[in-house]
Amino acid sequence: MDKNQVVAGTPAAAIHPATHMGPVTLAVSDLARSVDFYTRVLGMTTLEQVASRATVGAGHTPLLHLQEIPGAQPQPQYSTGLYHVAILVPTRADLGRVILSLARYQYPIGGFGDHYVSEAMYLDDPDGNGLEIYRDRPRDSWRWQGSKVVMGTDPVDVDAVIASVEDPDAPFTGMPEGTTIGHMHLRVGDIPQARAFYAGVLGFDVVADMASALFVSAGGYHHHIGMNIWHSRRAPQPPADSVGLRQFTILVADEAARDQVATRLDAAGVAFTRADSALLFDDPWGNAVRLVPERSA
Repeated sequence: MDKNQVVAGTPAAAIHPATHMGPVTLAVSDLARSVDFYTRVLGMTTLEQVASRATVGAGHTPLLHLQEIPGAQPQPQYSTGLYHVAILVPTRADLGRVILSLARYQYPIGGFGDHYVSEAMYLDDPDGNGLEIYRDRPRDSWRWQGSKVVMGTDPVDVDAVIASVEDPDAPFTGMPEGTTIGHMHLRVGDIPQARAFYAGVLGFDVVADMASALFVSAGGYHHHIGMNIWHSRRAPQPPADSVGLRQFTILVADEAARDQVATRLDAAGVAFTRADSALLFDDPWGNAVRLVPERSA
């Protein structure tokens, strides 16, 4: 399906180019353990904590809402849902500082990837929720072939990343202001269906695609949402009592941009509700989405 082709009579229109990602809600099994990891090891700040929920972020920016489900089970390997939440730090040195903090706490790192547009580190939180922490290369260094961005996976020069930190022995002062949710990566059940929903209905641009994965974005970013079927082709949704993704946020520029998406959802027969200024809906695999104007977030 061409990126401008849509389903169920939905009007063709791109999502607003200023669209980007907002806070993510994760289910965890032990809130105290999770808050300790995200604040002490990764350097986030606790912005709010009540009963079984906490919000952690960078500076005053919320990144993750943590929702405790006591006794929650791990997300099954063969299921849809979360692949990873990708946290974007402002600079290469900021990525180096996070690597050094993980090393000091001897926290396991799953791997690294130089994706040409970015340098990334991968790890799991204590519940196995997948995380990526990355920094972008300058946009003018990204290579495009027509409408598709050139991405791949090469080794990261970790020594060079750490060498970019001015004083590697200095105490870690936490994730800096300007850290954001850069993108989401989801396990889905079918790539053509993912393209039809995220590009055809929501209006994201397809910037990279292959038989087993799809990457979409707004405004020429390398990707705001990645989707794959590596462990989830035709897979069921994870059980309600498992850890993992509960909701992710798409921030659009204003109410007009939100209403354009609402029109396309309605035309495609996708059920949604309104909560204050937000649209709430699920993708075809039950991944809960909150789409909200940025100034109302």
